[in-house]
Amino acid sequence: MAKEWGYASHNGPDHWHELYPIAKGDNQSPIELHTKDINHDPSLPPWSVSYDPGSCKTILNNGKTCRVVFDDTFDRSMLRGGPLSGPYRLRQFHLHWGSADDHGSEHTVDGVKFAAELHLVHWNPKYNTFGEALKQPDGVAVVGIFLKIGREKGEFQLLLDALDKVKTKGKEAPFTHFDPSCLFPACRDYWTYHGSFTTPPCEECIVWLLLKEPMTVSSDQMAKLRSLLSSAENEPPVPLVGNWRPPQPIKGRVVRASFK
Repeated sequence: MAKEWGYASHNGPDHWHELYPIAKGDNQSPIELHTKDINHDPSLPPWSVSYDPGSCKTILNNGKTCRVVFDDTFDRSMLRGGPLSGPYRLRQFHLHWGSADDHGSEHTVDGVKFAAELHLVHWNPKYNTFGEALKQPDGVAVVGIFLKIGREKGEFQLLLDALDKVKTKGKEAPFTHFDPSCLFPACRDYWTYHGSFTTPPCEECIVWLLLKEPMTVSSDQMAKLRSLLSSAENEPPVPLVGNWRPPQPIKGRVVRASFK
């Protein structure tokens, strides 16, 4: 069997390009954000979402992350505005986190790592299918939200409570009537740039909207996320932690801010 990608030393981010050459491309994500080098673009409008909680379907542990999947067969849960030319459909959200509270995010801001990073993945329905959208530079839009440690977030607990049903790799369970916009911080200020998926195949099809304001969760809540296993039910338990890709070279790309 072909070597499967992962986050260990033998199959981690430094090796991904061996199987997926685009992982060494010119538009890879994540990146380090250096705020002193980022200019405010007054032409960037605000963004908004209209999510239908009924489109939320299942929660899944695929051994690499915990993913919540939505029905994207029609325009039910949509992202609009910001740097986007039209509406995008929500397909799934997932998280990246570390082995301790002091790291785990993929993007960094002025050298600061956050405890985790939430990615809400949307695709442009003008390309008819998600697979076709992956081939277009504006095919996918990801809203990225940093998680920092502070007071507990009740809305995040709804998600964490479902993790017991998907503790091991390969498990999937119903997860319905959840509107992920309940996780959004009050402030909608964002940075935007053109990049890629942060997991193989690392396709360079993403318009990123990274929110300036993190969402606050408790240390206990992060510990619950780390209780997931990357091993299957019949295997020796292996904690699912450290599923983050380090920042990639920016290679002349411009990051714009929606705020001063």
